Amino acid sequence: MSERDEFLDWVGTRLKDAEIALHNGDAAPRFAIWSTQEPVTILGAAKNVVGSEEIGDAFRWLEGRFSDCTHYSFEIVAAEVLGDMAYTSGFEHVQTAVNGVPRAFTLRATQIYRREDGEWKVVYRHADEVPSPAEPGTTGGLGLEKDVGPSAWCHRFA
Repeated sequence: MSERDEFLDWVGTRLKDAEIALHNGDAAPRFAIWSTQEPVTILGAAKNVVGSEEIGDAFRWLEGRFSDCTHYSFEIVAAEVLGDMAYTSGFEHVQTAVNGVPRAFTLRATQIYRREDGEWKVVYRHADEVPSPAEPGTTGGLGLEKDVGPSAWCHRFA
């Protein structure tokens, strides 16, 4: 099995299982696959955070909002392994409850991974919802109020 195939096997098992658990309200498996070595960053569909502490807060915040995942799949468009670094880019298709309300949404997701002590760890995630009609102040099907934080990275249009 090639290094790329081994990595994709990890994505299709450990990463997928962690995402399903998160969307069922359990962030522990996601914590396990994320690096605690800086730098780590999320530019997410609902939150933008930098650093392990803020990422932990974001995972706990999401954990309290998701439940009853009925579907998760990751449609990989591109993936590659380059030494101890790797990336994936694709579409995450999710059906879960958000704040108790059933939702279905698709996220465009790009992640960067670093091999640490022989294990793959996520170090960067960018995800945004595939455009769909949305209610003002939400991220559409995701149904979470968008929290872009105090940074100048984004501009919110009302």
